[in-house]
Amino acid sequence: MSIKIFKTKEELSDKLSDYIIDHHLDSSIALSGGSTPLLLFKSLSNKLSSSIDLNTKFYWVDERCVEPNSDDSNYKMAKENLFINKIFKSENIYRIKGENDPFEEVINYNNILRKTLTVKNNIATFDLIILGLGDDGHTASLFPHEFLSFRDKEDCLVASHPLSGQKRISLSEKIINNAKEVIFHITGSGKKYIIDDIINKKGNYKSYPGSFIDPKSTNLSWYLDFDASEMLTK
Repeated sequence: MSIKIFKTKEELSDKLSDYIIDHHLDSSIALSGGSTPLLLFKSLSNKLSSSIDLNTKFYWVDERCVEPNSDDSNYKMAKENLFINKIFKSENIYRIKGENDPFEEVINYNNILRKTLTVKNNIATFDLIILGLGDDGHTASLFPHEFLSFRDKEDCLVASHPLSGQKRISLSEKIINNAKEVIFHITGSGKKYIIDDIINKKGNYKSYPGSFIDPKSTNLSWYLDFDASEMLTK
């Protein structure tokens, strides 16, 4: 495990975008949603603004079951901040169609992963997966209330938000842990205690789905700003 700490979320996004450009422009990458990746997406699009039709393949860690033009759509956020100016080939952007019936779409997305990615140990294999972490310790849409029932899943799955009940399509723990490289990208102080528990295996860490991210490749990194890493650096 590698832990990289930066003074600000801006510096973190700058360094992580450099790493992706240097090592993963010809890779298959699964992106996360939420607000944290926004600066990363903008940094990548700015640095690659003179590039055209790059071969990077993009997928999603999870997606809310909403229309692609919804403000809740993880795809929309990436489209507006990363997929601009024809930097990347449109045919290499494999979005989860959240507007479809989730149980039909999860079958469709599983087929896409198996057709477009290397399959190892009967599980689709990404070059890089970038994860976030929720304040309940969830990652992707693997929430504590249903995580144990999903642990044997080798494909994508349909999950439910614990409060709203909103359906989501998510990579499984086994897909994430089959990736060649996994990066947690986390900023802000809201998750500093959970980060400390997970990394140092203390407290209630076994109740957090994020604690079970342990790729077979052993290539796991945490990219944190000072606020997120406060409990690690005290």
